[in-house]
Amino acid sequence: MKLLVDRIKDSPADHRFEASEAWCEETRGVVPELAEPPVVELRAHRMGSDLYLEGVVRAGLDLECSRCLARYRLALREPFRLVLEPAGTRVPSEPEAARQLARLGMCLGDELEMGWYQGTEIDLGGFVRELVALAPPVQPLCREQCRGLCPHCGVDRNTVRGSGKGGG
Repeated sequence: MKLLVDRIKDSPADHRFEASEAWCEETRGVVPELAEPPVVELRAHRMGSDLYLEGVVRAGLDLECSRCLARYRLALREPFRLVLEPAGTRVPSEPEAARQLARLGMCLGDELEMGWYQGTEIDLGGFVRELVALAPPVQPLCREQCRGLCPHCGVDRNTVRGSGKGGG
């Protein structure tokens, strides 16, 4: 998922990247279980020396419902916007950000929408990994009306109707 800096012009151009099998393997354990590898669609252009990237990351994640524990697939669609300015001779104060700038060609600032770039290519893999890792809900639900498990007997209340008197 490498974006070549010299191909970014003043007029917006569309780019599409699909995560490789190697990227998915590297990401295992960092993000929820991937059912479908991420696809990045973005529009990039220059604004002076800055780079403007806007797009969306799509992926399929296999999650577990926090109420009924059923496995379900979440169709992830995570929009993003980035403004990257040239790093020049500046070096980020945080060691991890400095390593990312050297290794990936970009690092993000305190705000997820701003950052720096250097070199001739920007590896979007780390950014996509972070987006996918942060996107799932804290309490995933298989559906909004999920009734969960009975606190007394543990039966799935979505499939079995209880008497409403303390039983399943």
